[in-house]
Amino acid sequence: MYGVLWNQYLSHLHGYILIEDFGTPACSSGGYPLLKRGSLSNYVLIAQDDLNTLGYRTGGLDGIFGAATQNAVRSYQSSVGLTADGIVGCNTWRALQEAVVGTGKTSTTID
Repeated sequence: MYGVLWNQYLSHLHGYILIEDFGTPACSSGGYPLLKRGSLSNYVLIAQDDLNTLGYRTGGLDGIFGAATQNAVRSYQSSVGLTADGIVGCNTWRALQEAVVGTGKTSTTID
């Protein structure tokens, strides 16, 4: 789903950024990695897309976990009763994924 766009984006930025590896899973059972300010990956792009779909604006879909994404994460976490630490860990990933299931295509959906 994100492959073509992400590869085009990385080609555009080649030489300017260092893409992190997959990182440590946020949940002990595996899954998506823990994300925090400064993270740079396709998983940040997924989290940004989820947040934007739910109405929490991240300042764009760029795969860079900056201030706007951190603020969106905190706002989302507060609204669903999670600790608003601005880090996408196990509970935040689960809540985001459950919330976006069935939302269908939105203006932020990446084909």
